[in-house]
Amino acid sequence: MKYTEDHEWLKAEGDEIVVGITAHASEQLGDVVFIELPEEGREVEAGEEIVVIESVKAASDITAPVAGVVTAVNSDLADAPGGVNDDPMAAWFFRLKPSDPGAMDGFMDEAAYKNQIG
Repeated sequence: MKYTEDHEWLKAEGDEIVVGITAHASEQLGDVVFIELPEEGREVEAGEEIVVIESVKAASDITAPVAGVVTAVNSDLADAPGGVNDDPMAAWFFRLKPSDPGAMDGFMDEAAYKNQIG
């Protein structure tokens, strides 16, 4: 597992990266009430807004951590967005096939992420 400064978790599975938000991000958002996911097949650039997530506290965007193509989305979250609050480490948003196979190398490990959030 790797982590971004934007509180996303990344998990390599084969030649794809699975992306979700951390427990810290879920706690900061509060109860999630709406999630808009990207289209499968969409090409994205690193830093591009790709998911809209709304909670009772705020609306937020999730950005693509790396450039690539969206290969799958977790449509269960669109129907039951509260799943993010129930288990944020299991409630993935999308899968991405990165343009650069070494794309995850520059992200934080768990220890560095825990240090960042204090």
